[in-house]
Amino acid sequence: MRTPDWALELTAESAGWSWSSLRIGEIGAGGRAAIDSGEEELLLLPLEGSFTAECDGERFELEGRPGVFQATTDFVYVGRGRHVTVSSPGGGRVAFPGARALRDLPCRYGPADSVGVELRGAGACTRQVNNICLPGVFDTDRLMVCEVLTPAGNWSSYPPHKHDETRPGESELEEIYYFEVAGGRGGAGMAYQRVYGTAQRPIDVLAEVRSGDVVLVPHGWHGPSMAVPGYDLYYLNVMAGPGERAWLICDDPAHAWVRATWTGQPTDPRLPMYGTHGPGREPAP
Repeated sequence: MRTPDWALELTAESAGWSWSSLRIGEIGAGGRAAIDSGEEELLLLPLEGSFTAECDGERFELEGRPGVFQATTDFVYVGRGRHVTVSSPGGGRVAFPGARALRDLPCRYGPADSVGVELRGAGACTRQVNNICLPGVFDTDRLMVCEVLTPAGNWSSYPPHKHDETRPGESELEEIYYFEVAGGRGGAGMAYQRVYGTAQRPIDVLAEVRSGDVVLVPHGWHGPSMAVPGYDLYYLNVMAGPGERAWLICDDPAHAWVRATWTGQPTDPRLPMYGTHGPGREPAP
């Protein structure tokens, strides 16, 4: 037995920070792999395909999904210090978002129908958010995970916002964006991601991203995430930090006014791409 064939292996150490991590694994048809969580807590989150996971003597059958643009998925939480084996009858891709944990929590199953699907924003800023593992949704020690789907031509992660200080209304969180872009008539698509800093903590990123790419947000304002015309955009957000588990953001004051312009605008009729469980809430990723 071996570890999965990592298409992406991003540890806190390789990212140059302290808390958040992400691995994307490829498991072949009939394949079987083993992972030790070590000092981290992990989610076993199918991106494509069905899986079986064994952890703490329990066996979890994951229906998974055909792809990130087709459905939400069930998942398994893996606490720190655990050994988990994963197999897939037909093969597939699985994400392991992770965070350094300070508490021991048991392995447990998260059903797909517990994932709240929300529409946020309006007009060209409408996006779909799959609330997989957020405070009040699914309990972990530090780890927070959501998925965002943005129709072609729309902007999400907007207005630009940050969460790099511990203060009233803001929490300190490292964040990973992992992208997949739907194909078009001519083949693979692309998108763009912006990250910029403050005078005290500068950072300057404007990246063209394609399926499999990641952008790291150690600090600073991040957004927009731009889905170019013709290509729907998916991204997986992984967040963790040193303080209380809370997702509190601060909009860039130069652009925060845009949020008020959504009042009375319809949401994009292309959303939801798949089932929704209620109205959105703001602020939004």
